[in-house]
Formats: sequence, structure tokens, C-alpha cells
Amino acid sequence: MALRKICLFTMLATIIALAAVATLNRHIEESDVPKPNIQPHAPALAADAPLRYPDPASNKLGLSHLSPGFGARSELAPAVLPVQSKNANYLAAGKLLVASRDLADPNFAQTVVLLVHYDAQGVLGLVLNHRTDVPLSQVLEDLKGAKDRSDPVYVGGPVELPAVFALLKSPTKVEGAERVFGGVYLISAKPVFEQTISSRPDAGVFRVYLGYAGWTKDQLQKEVELGAWFIFPADASTVFNSDPDSLWPQMIRKTELKIAQAEPAHRDLLAHAARSADLSYRR
Repeated sequence: MALRKICLFTMLATIIALAAVATLNRHIEESDVPKPNIQPHAPALAADAPLRYPDPASNKLGLSHLSPGFGARSELAPAVLPVQSKNANYLAAGKLLVASRDLADPNFAQTVVLLVHYDAQGVLGLVLNHRTDVPLSQVLEDLKGAKDRSDPVYVGGPVELPAVFALLKSPTKVEGAERVFGGVYLISAKPVFEQTISSRPDAGVFRVYLGYAGWTKDQLQKEVELGAWFIFPADASTVFNSDPDSLWPQMIRKTELKIAQAEPAHRDLLAHAARSADLSYRR
């Protein structure tokens, strides 16, 4: 009887040890990802050239003009990246890219990017949480409709800062604009831009960006596979969030909650193994 008891406890210890090792190996595999060296590329744009302003205008958006909260280190503890962050099959226009904690590139660290164009010709995205304290009227001073606007301009990315883009939420189709998802449209052509801003859209559904984030399709897919980005479906409340500085912490918490919810499954596995061994002993 004593020998049988020893064997059963040895079996239980082996099961628990193997489960622990498997969990550790999974954590190492998912978290120890290389930090990609991101080099932004300029994809091919639409035939209608985007609205552009001379370099002096874009120089107004130096780092000193970024809102105080931007770039601050999050106090959240590092966590293991979920496997779904490497699934590049979900990349498409209308998806959000959320920078992982391991993405150290200063252009994209702690950013949330909306993909507004995605095809074989190239990928274009706009960083949603690089808000400046520079008002629209100061940067777009040549446009009559922007004269009295105090809503801030955003830095859409490190590529071609003189280029101006806008995102607009509209219940009706915006002629000459590119639909990104739902009722959210990308405006880049100058005539459409001037017409839109002249209609004085509310700041809650209208954002202006200087520059953009650009990749080739293969490049972005590789970065996702390396664990640089999480992919989420976009929604208007995120794109036009009134507190963009909180976007990245909010989104990164969502990825960590998925991990926390998955952990009980491992505890259940160990408990089931213990119960099975105990029942075998009692027999």
C-alpha cells in the first residue's frame, strides 16, 4: 500500500511539473520577441495629391508642442503578449494597431494607429494619440474655414509631415473622400478638405493630421508576426476619443485582461490532475 501511495504522489508531482514547464515555455515563446527596427516607408497614395503645407508649418509641431501626457512611461507591469498579436491575416483598412510594450521605436512607442489604406501598393496609417497643443487655425492659416478653430492638430506619423489629412465621421457619404470603416472617412484631396472645413464640422467628429505612418504590406506583416503590434477592430469612439493620451494604456490593458482570463485554465488543469490522482489512490 505504501509503495502504491508513493507512486501516485510521484505521478501527481510529475503532472504538475510538466504543466508548469509548459506554461513557462509558452510565456517565454510569446514574450521574448525581437524588437523590430521599423523604417517607415511611403506607400503609393491616391491619384489626388494630398493637401500640403510648406515645411515651416510642420516645424510648428516640434516635440515641445506634444501634450504633457504623451510619451510618459506607463506604470502598468509588463505582461506576456497574447498569440493573436502575431496574426497578420487580420490586417486591413479600418483596423487599429496598438504598439506592444516591446516596440521601442520612438516614432511608434506607445501609439495607437488607425490603418486607413491597405493593399499591395502600400499601407497608410494615422497615429491617433500624438496630439499637439497647436491649434488648427495656426497650422492651416491659409484656409478661411480654419481661421477661428482652436481644436488641436495631430501628428499622424513620421512620413511627409507637410502632408495634411483629416478624419471625418459623417452619417452620409462624403464625395471625394475614402471610406475607412462605418461612417468614418479619410480626406486628403485639397478641394474636399477645403469644402469640409468650410462646413465647420464639430471637433468631436473631425481630426486633422500632419504626416502619416507608412509601410509596405510585407513590412507591416513582418512587424506583426514579430509581436510589435496588436490588432483590434476600429470604432468611432476610439478614433475620436476626447482623451487621446489615455488610448494606449486603455488598449494595452485589454490585451493583458485576455491573458489574465486565460490563466485560470492552467489552474483548472492542475486541480483536475490532483483530483484524478486522489481518486485513483482511494480506489
